[in-house]
Amino acid sequence: MNILAKKLQNRTLRKARIRSVVSGTAERPRLSVFISNLHVTAQLIDDTNGKTLAYVTTVGQKATGTMTEKATKVGEDIAKKAKALKITTVVFDRNGKLYHGRVAALADAARKAGLEF
Repeated sequence: MNILAKKLQNRTLRKARIRSVVSGTAERPRLSVFISNLHVTAQLIDDTNGKTLAYVTTVGQKATGTMTEKATKVGEDIAKKAKALKITTVVFDRNGKLYHGRVAALADAARKAGLEF
């Protein structure tokens, strides 16, 4: 098994471990974070009904700056949308990524904007 396949397998196993424990409800939805090489996406998901409550992404926007700055902006925006829906607490789903760098920047920005997790 080459190095990239092993990294992907490790991330998939981490994701499965996290998702076996983390589940969102209408009162406390799951904040799912996806970070690609160019874009950052965050969703508030109600797993009991299978619905996405709010969604923020950098795709299609002329977002400039580093990926960490983009993640910070997405974290602030998702917290604003959550406030509009009267959601104050969420369950954080880092989607198999390690909690540092861009993921931590998004989480810190969301916390600073008023979300609790």
